[in-house]
Amino acid sequence: MTEKALRLGTRRSKLAMAQSGQVAEAVHRVTGRPVELVEITTYGDVSREALAQIGGTGVFVTALRDALLRGEVDFAVHSLKDLPTAQPEELVLAAVPVREDPRDVIVARDALKFTDLPRGARIGTGAPRRMAQLNAYARAHGLDIETVPIRGNVDTRIGYVRDGELDAVVLAAAGLNRIGRIDEATDFLSVDTVLPAPGQGALAIECAAGNAELIAALGELDDPFTRAAVTAERSLLAALEAGCSAPVGALADLPPLSAPFERGDPQADRQIVKEMRLRGVVGTTDGTRMVQLSTTGPVPQTHDQAWALGRELATEMLAQGAAGLMGERAH
Repeated sequence: MTEKALRLGTRRSKLAMAQSGQVAEAVHRVTGRPVELVEITTYGDVSREALAQIGGTGVFVTALRDALLRGEVDFAVHSLKDLPTAQPEELVLAAVPVREDPRDVIVARDALKFTDLPRGARIGTGAPRRMAQLNAYARAHGLDIETVPIRGNVDTRIGYVRDGELDAVVLAAAGLNRIGRIDEATDFLSVDTVLPAPGQGALAIECAAGNAELIAALGELDDPFTRAAVTAERSLLAALEAGCSAPVGALADLPPLSAPFERGDPQADRQIVKEMRLRGVVGTTDGTRMVQLSTTGPVPQTHDQAWALGRELATEMLAQGAAGLMGERAH
């Protein structure tokens, strides 16, 4: 007799389906049970408003969480950067798998690099975080660019470049990797130029708090270092009282090199390096004012230690005026 399939809740986008399909295969390996994808439309998928206008926080996850709470799906997969920092008591973040490359990339006309874009180049992005840091970098290095707010899926965004409406767009490397289109990136943006969104490149696997058997099975997919890193990043975001669409960048990685994804063997490096570096940035979207700080401490071994690392850095950033750079803060 065939064992009952596990129902995985996912957004309908090509990227969401691709990453949920990858998780489904992994869950099947560790449980032996078939997994079926249940497509769910979220408010963020149907609204054409800018994320900053509709609030950003939770717009891509609320419908999935509601389906979990109603028992319509057994677990859900989210892009972790879309998750609100407050975790509902009824739900558990059962696993955070090994993180993909968290960097942002440029897809530009004529295969141009970011620093080779012509004067007056128009760069599309829907993220105030990216606008703030790109404009700050351009001001510091004498580049003449214009950041243009856009929304839409990968095809829509890259289409703006192909149609000549924009000179370049900024996308997450992880998303392009997961849908097999990373070769379309013309430049990888160093995290020294643009810090990613908190949790960017990581996935969150969530299920009902009462489902102990499934929580234990999904825990096989959890990567402790990735979980500690994104917990510190999300703690910083929470302490700044900033939502997912705020101009906040954060990355926890292994010092002194820039990030685990640029190292030879991340798993081996984690055995050697005992410290974690957390960097955070907040800025106005025009790039005229920025607060950027970092801190280094022992690699957190518990949730509370990781959370404390983020709060400590956020406290320093607030002391330097970060709150005044974010517009309306989330509560």
